[in-house]
Amino acid sequence: MKVLFIIAIIIGAFLLLLVLLCFLKLTIHIRYYHKKDNDDLKIEVRALFGLIKYKKTIPLIKIDNDSPTLVMEEETDIKGKKDTMEETKQYSASDLLNFLSNSKELLNHVVQFHRIVRSFLAKLTIRNIEWSSIVGLGDAAHTGMISGAIWAVKGSIIGIISNYMKLRDMPKINIYPNFQGVASETLFSCMIQFRIGHAMMAGIKLVKYWKDGFPKFKTNETSIPSKQ
Repeated sequence: MKVLFIIAIIIGAFLLLLVLLCFLKLTIHIRYYHKKDNDDLKIEVRALFGLIKYKKTIPLIKIDNDSPTLVMEEETDIKGKKDTMEETKQYSASDLLNFLSNSKELLNHVVQFHRIVRSFLAKLTIRNIEWSSIVGLGDAAHTGMISGAIWAVKGSIIGIISNYMKLRDMPKINIYPNFQGVASETLFSCMIQFRIGHAMMAGIKLVKYWKDGFPKFKTNETSIPSKQ
């Protein structure tokens, strides 16, 4: 009887933990900054009011001079750990082709993929969108034309976001034309929130509508990790 009682307690605790996990809300902060040839991307995931925190930083994106590849230096920081993990990755044209091939493979293996993704996106809440750009082509007329085109593109993207997700506040969109010189600078930031249970349900639906066995994904990404 004691053994059965202990097993019942363990099962009950597991079910309670699973229910709490389903209602746990994740908050994702995204910040992307681009200026000329420099790019900086930061993604921070928080849960339990910041007690759980995972931070991913891609501070440098450049072209390798010795080979036709894109080099990214990433830094990962997990709250509670004293050190961070730094990693340098190289992506070639074949990596892009593999990504496109894997995406096609995934679409071919999941029935109603678009409906599942759209249902999950509808559960996402997006806040605090800020998107500012400085653009200049060295010519006033051309700068005015490209500024108008960028306004149209940003408006279309915000429209798509509001159509698929829950947009809680008015996005702050700005474009600053530089009529005197050449300029290319962008700052984008936002906050996305969703419950883990919704992500789990989307994963269950993907498995439910899976067909034709497990797909063969391609990858040839190379990385050199270093720990500090």
